[in-house]
Amino acid sequence: MGTMPATGTSTPVSHPKEMAVEAEERGLLDRIRAGDREAAEALVEGSYRIVFASLVRLCGGDRDLASDLTQETYRKAWQALPAFDGRSRFSTWLYRIAYNAFLNRARRPLRAVPLESSDGLPQDPAASAEDSIQRSETSLSLRRAVLALPDELRFAVTARFWAGESVSAIAREEGITTVAVRKRLRRALASLKAALQEVLP
Repeated sequence: MGTMPATGTSTPVSHPKEMAVEAEERGLLDRIRAGDREAAEALVEGSYRIVFASLVRLCGGDRDLASDLTQETYRKAWQALPAFDGRSRFSTWLYRIAYNAFLNRARRPLRAVPLESSDGLPQDPAASAEDSIQRSETSLSLRRAVLALPDELRFAVTARFWAGESVSAIAREEGITTVAVRKRLRRALASLKAALQEVLP
């Protein structure tokens, strides 16, 4: 990760709602460091759903693999927690660990991450077979295009749209400005649009 710029008007600024969430996270983290088991359980309960859901999407709908990676994410997070300095949001830091866990698993030759499934989301039972096939093909093509992005673009777009992290939270995690994050997102979306135009009618 880079370092925060010393000057400029675009340094990440959290919104009041985000600041309240961060304050709650910090309170839980302080209690966890003091040995409070209930605080640890509360932090997991508050973050598990989004971590698991984002990993389901990264894993192409493989919920078993996503579950394994979610457990690995929390194990690594607890090990690294003493080094967490609070510069970024805990949830964004946690997503980075989940994202890296997925990439490490995807690189293993004996465990290919599936591409057949779309994103783990249920299909509309009222949709026609043709619509379902079209949607599945679009989701699969989109996921492949996302995974083919350069790492800095892939992290920004998945953190923003799959994990629901704010631009300011991503900027703080990456050590860059919000303007830089928005530029990455624009580049990623332009690349994805071009990629989908090539493979879809």
